[in-house]
Amino acid sequence: MKYPIAIEPGNDTTAWGVIVPDLPGCFSASDSGIDEAIDNAKEAIELWIETALDNNQDVPRPSSINTLQKRKEFKGMIWAIAEIDPALLSNEIERVNISLPKRVLARLDAKAKSAGENRSGFIAQMAISA
Repeated sequence: MKYPIAIEPGNDTTAWGVIVPDLPGCFSASDSGIDEAIDNAKEAIELWIETALDNNQDVPRPSSINTLQKRKEFKGMIWAIAEIDPALLSNEIERVNISLPKRVLARLDAKAKSAGENRSGFIAQMAISA
């Protein structure tokens, strides 16, 4: 997915500010310049999307830059695209193979059982809550 980002140029005393218009409350900044501002925006977008999905909220589709540029609040801003891996939005189940020492696997299974989960569900919950 390609999200347009609005970048407010920085200078020696002010950070570069970034707004992601399609994701309410999603913003970022950089002290080092436009390249870092774009990278930081990608990270902010990924975190915003993960949080929305974890809370069963919809993730808005990206708008076109042309539409957003016409809005007064973005006058004078630099526009860029932050490309996000679409797999981030997928809830499709994927089988994976991991290798663990037997003692670790036994602990994992015991903890999963006490939590009322199977191994996969327990690992997923640990990853989400971490």
